[in-house]
Amino acid sequence: MTNLSQKATTLLELHKPGSPVVLPTVWDAWSANLAVSAGFTALTVGSHPVSDSLGKPDNEGITFEELLTRVSQITSAVDAPLSVDIEAGYGQEPKRLIDGLISAGAVGLNVEDTVHSEGGRLREAQEHADFVGALRAASDATEVHVVINARTDLFVKQVGDENDRVDRAIARLELAAAAGADSLYPVGFHNDADYKRLASELPLPINAIAHPVDGDLAHFAELGVGRISFGPLFQASLGKHAEGILARWK
Repeated sequence: MTNLSQKATTLLELHKPGSPVVLPTVWDAWSANLAVSAGFTALTVGSHPVSDSLGKPDNEGITFEELLTRVSQITSAVDAPLSVDIEAGYGQEPKRLIDGLISAGAVGLNVEDTVHSEGGRLREAQEHADFVGALRAASDATEVHVVINARTDLFVKQVGDENDRVDRAIARLELAAAAGADSLYPVGFHNDADYKRLASELPLPINAIAHPVDGDLAHFAELGVGRISFGPLFQASLGKHAEGILARWK
């Protein structure tokens, strides 16, 4: 447990606005080893890539137990701090989520406000903050400060008027920060002005999704981002490259 606690501290300290940590999004032991061999010191597990690797749909198309099995395989293969996308929580209680992740060797989580088990509805702002707070309380009851990345889907779901969407995202994520989040994830591809607003007005480091082929680390640093992940785009990029290789053999 001490080792996991140290890993959690390391992961948290890597979040630096203006000098973002890049957490390659992996889905199995092979991809995790690939990223670690390339020099990355911390990783995140993406729900979409994991689901694809199991031949099942994203949006909680796998069970929490299936996710934990894959997480255990990854943490057995690499020693890097690992954050895990738990979607909206797979219908599990916060204590079960925290205990399961720690038992599988993970020290961070990403939690979104889209409830897939309830028709894809968006949690109300305070409802999502309360869930984040319950995850923090469950983590605080252990020896591991699980790093909570609180995500909102306001942008990807295009909820409400675009003119005040950034304002509403900031208000929503401020509640999550007050509830105990460690970083904030306004998922989506934003223009520079919106990134700067989000980075400067939110009280915690923000997570940006980047394209691993076209994205630019220095540019995200200039915008004030503190954490970068790839979502399903790293796996998809490798898939495109594989198509080119295999096409020669048709």
